[in-house]
Amino acid sequence: MIKNISKFREESLNYHSQFPSGKIQITPTKKYSSQRDLSLAYSPGVAEPCKEIARSSQEVYKYTSKGNLVAVITNGSAVLGLGDIGALASKPVMEGKALLFKIFSGIDVFDIEIDESDPEKFIETVKAIAPTFGGINLEDIKAPEAFEIERRLKKELSIPVMHDDQHGTAIISGAALLNAITYVGKKIHEIKMVVNGAGAAAISCTRTYKQLGVKPENILMFDSKGLLHSSRTDLNKEKKEFSVNTYPVPKLDQAIENADVFIGLSIGGILTPNMLKSMGKNPIVFAMANPDPEIDYNLAIQVRPDIIMATGRSDYPNQVNNVLGFPYIFRGALDVHASVINDEMKLAAVHAIASLAKEPVPEQVNIVYNKKNISFGKEYIIPKPFDNRLITRVAPAVAKAAMDSGVARNPILDWKIYQEKLLDRMGYESKMLRMIQNRARTNPKKVVFCNGEEYDILKSVQILHEEGIVSVPVVLGNEDRIKRLINENNLDVELEIVDPEKEENREKVRKFLLQILWERRNRKGLTLYDSKIRMRTNDHFGAMMVDQGEADAVITGYSRSFSLSLRPMLEVIGRADSVHKTAGMMILLTKRGPLFLADTAVIPDPTSEELARIALMASHVVKAFDIEPHIAMLSFQNFSSNSKTSSKVSQTVAFLHKKYPNLIVDGELQPDFALNEFLLASKFPFSKLVKKRANIFIFPNLESGNLTYKFIRGLGNVQTIGPVMLGMRKPAHVMQMQSSIEEIVNLATLSVIDAQIRKN
Repeated sequence: MIKNISKFREESLNYHSQFPSGKIQITPTKKYSSQRDLSLAYSPGVAEPCKEIARSSQEVYKYTSKGNLVAVITNGSAVLGLGDIGALASKPVMEGKALLFKIFSGIDVFDIEIDESDPEKFIETVKAIAPTFGGINLEDIKAPEAFEIERRLKKELSIPVMHDDQHGTAIISGAALLNAITYVGKKIHEIKMVVNGAGAAAISCTRTYKQLGVKPENILMFDSKGLLHSSRTDLNKEKKEFSVNTYPVPKLDQAIENADVFIGLSIGGILTPNMLKSMGKNPIVFAMANPDPEIDYNLAIQVRPDIIMATGRSDYPNQVNNVLGFPYIFRGALDVHASVINDEMKLAAVHAIASLAKEPVPEQVNIVYNKKNISFGKEYIIPKPFDNRLITRVAPAVAKAAMDSGVARNPILDWKIYQEKLLDRMGYESKMLRMIQNRARTNPKKVVFCNGEEYDILKSVQILHEEGIVSVPVVLGNEDRIKRLINENNLDVELEIVDPEKEENREKVRKFLLQILWERRNRKGLTLYDSKIRMRTNDHFGAMMVDQGEADAVITGYSRSFSLSLRPMLEVIGRADSVHKTAGMMILLTKRGPLFLADTAVIPDPTSEELARIALMASHVVKAFDIEPHIAMLSFQNFSSNSKTSSKVSQTVAFLHKKYPNLIVDGELQPDFALNEFLLASKFPFSKLVKKRANIFIFPNLESGNLTYKFIRGLGNVQTIGPVMLGMRKPAHVMQMQSSIEEIVNLATLSVIDAQIRKN
């Protein structure tokens, strides 16, 4: 999707340099608002945990962040495909790894770049700083030094150490190998395997395959000079482990004849079609060179329709992606205070990942990848990275293996509680947003943006188009002003500009005017002249494009108040047939998951019946995201009907309980009780929301809903999507005036999903 590399380079540099620079920061976890807080945080109060740790070193896990802190450490000697670029230049990559740790498993990370190429000095430096951390992830260190560095640190430190470049790929591809062999009905101890590549990743992968059951005598490994053979004098210790005595010494094209498995960790294009044709029945090919695999995926399946193939790329099935492993492996290791990441723990991760791919796939994952029914097979032998179950399967498996192998110092006693804690840690708010964006990309739509003469709109359009979320962005407004704004801000954006005032659009205005708008609204007092004026406004024109099928969704509201922007949408598009009144719903992406607030935008003082309809419309939208709706009907009183407001809410709940007995809904509830199921259980154990945590919150009137949302939005620490319009006949959404670029992108993304759902 990135067509202009220089523009992308500029945007990447801006992304990393905007304040605050970089991608990670340190955030306090305790109160610090008073002098007493500070005296507890530092002197004199901090002396007490210091004394406890001095008496027993294991208490450091209780009183400090060590148990959730990993160091990502490198010397910059083998960074991505950039090579030996040095410690300083590697820092952006290490920060990126830190970000992945945080968003996928909730682990905090310090990235540490050590300017030292001598392995012995590097080891000593890492050992000296190790007491700070609960674990160490070695990264981008060249072979063969990487082997010795990891071996020594694992032996000499008492915390988990793993070189992810070696073991991450080994674990994920090991899981894929197990499932591929199972699918084709072969036996792992009988397969013939050819490995092309003999670096750190290839060595570690092949060691893992041997542990899984591949016989050493059935493995032929090649490096850039040919087969690893006992006659060669240039092999280091690691390569000698895989040298063979085969005579005559075969070349790659000879060795691959009748092979069952080809493992590529080398260079793109080295596996030719003829080589692939010579492999055995149902060949298994893991072409993991990036960005260009050892053989192109489309070419491979054309040459061998019976192939099972995995690559390192996200645009082909079966991506061998290390993010399936390292966040959850360290999560499990940290949570039991493991002294090491041993082979038992790595193999437990392999089997957990492999097992998950054989289970029924949640609808949420199907939706994200635009599939009707993902199931175990040729194109699904390893789980998808956006599968939320990974943290609750891999981390516990690793933790249990640590306990069983005797390296855990903090055994887990209640696995159910542990799984709940894992979900709380994983930063669900960002994962939910990624899920929404990924789903939108599966079937991008044509979206009209009414406020085209605004920089924030144009920048949002650029992002949405580059991300593949909006297929054809249409912006409305004065063409000259829009083009000038694009040039002045050096925007690289592909879009369609439509100016309702331009002469070539007058005929379309006449068509919309005479045939549609006036005929619909003339009995509501709309004159022909008024219709003409309205159809030349961006909002009416954009709404009519969607109404007439010339676009899939319309977004407005940036430049005018919500009520003024909503009116054209209602006049032109209107409500769905079964809807009495529309409503607005905000989505808050929080650490406890998405929260849905309604009505925050439209109905000033809804009746009991209207509150019920709002709750039902909101639950319908929530179900579309494969989330079970749990509805809290809010009031300023708990289960008390002695006021007009609480009585209205009580009547709504009674109606919903009677007419929709399977709907999880309760009230009237104060917000703090609705948000805290433990508080709710202590006072009102009979509530339906005690065991089903509320995720939809229906406010008794617009004033309370809008004030609550605006207050939360003003704090700026929660991502929001909305308002999402409920009950419109076609996808039309009105943003808050002066929304941020992020908010515009989020709402437009949701509008694409809205259009997808309606066309299913």
